[in-house]
Amino acid sequence: MIAPTDEELVRRHTVYSCVMGSRAFGLATEDSDTDRRGVFLAPTPLFWRFEKPPTHVEGPAEEQFSWELERFCELALRANPNVLECLHSPLVDHADATGRELLALRGAFLSLRAHDSFVRYAVAQRRKLEADVRRYGAPRWKHAMHLLRLLASCRDLLRTGVLDISVGEAREDLLAVKRGEVPWPEVERRMTGLAAGNDAAIASSPLPAEPDRARVEDFLIRVRRASALAAG
Repeated sequence: MIAPTDEELVRRHTVYSCVMGSRAFGLATEDSDTDRRGVFLAPTPLFWRFEKPPTHVEGPAEEQFSWELERFCELALRANPNVLECLHSPLVDHADATGRELLALRGAFLSLRAHDSFVRYAVAQRRKLEADVRRYGAPRWKHAMHLLRLLASCRDLLRTGVLDISVGEAREDLLAVKRGEVPWPEVERRMTGLAAGNDAAIASSPLPAEPDRARVEDFLIRVRRASALAAG
């Protein structure tokens, strides 16, 4: 079997693709990019070689990034914010039978692990913003906006058990942050309040302590087996 190029893997074997970023969050403006994310299923025989297929591919289009299915599932089970949000984008470009089954598994990936992963990511991003304030006198306002969005999204996930990435009625308040119209101390106050809301939501959260790893693994084994049989 001749190994396909990375570009061919994305073009020929994508099972799921969507639009992410500001357009999916409901924060798009006239100058917003179109960020595309996807999942491809590398043919099973490629894993029998010494050189394995890539775990992810950038491109071939601008602002496009794709994960191989197994890597995507691993990250989702760890409650990686970027990957979980990708599964919940309202702007789905493509989903074949495998992609639709992946979407049907969205609930299997959700667990209380989201608190640690989302908040840990948020803490790292806040430190970068604080460093910018010390160095330049102001943060990168777009990053500040997205950090507030992420913290609110995680808080609501912990409270309801549902991940909704759309900002809804918070759009204008968040865009005001992006434009630098909200003083940094006020932004800090909001971040601190949202972080506290995340911590408080854990006790009564409907989310399970751990994701349903067995269900996800069963799915992965079945699609790998089907891919091997298809290859003969």
